[in-house]
Amino acid sequence: MSQNDKTADQGALSNAERQARYRARRQAAEGLPVIRFRRVADRRSRPQRWRDAVAELIALQTGYVAWLDVLPASLHGTATAEALQAIADLDLEALAAIEPPRGYGRD
Repeated sequence: MSQNDKTADQGALSNAERQARYRARRQAAEGLPVIRFRRVADRRSRPQRWRDAVAELIALQTGYVAWLDVLPASLHGTATAEALQAIADLDLEALAAIEPPRGYGRD
């Protein structure tokens, strides 16, 4: 009879039984190496991150405008069409024209 069969016959585990199982699992896994992954650092400068973000917004806007252009006439009065139109009406070129400061006296 496996441990799962025993649990099914007895019903729910008590807190002490659950904690004992947890400790047993931790002790069994103690010899295994722990693998940790470090997130890659973003080495771009703030102005470069700004330009990349604006370029991404412009690319997304282009996709939404294309979606709006092929939207069937029966959906033109819907909330989806209104949201697409609002995105299409945004002036992202004004954002692209902004050059953020380099900071710390390097302007």
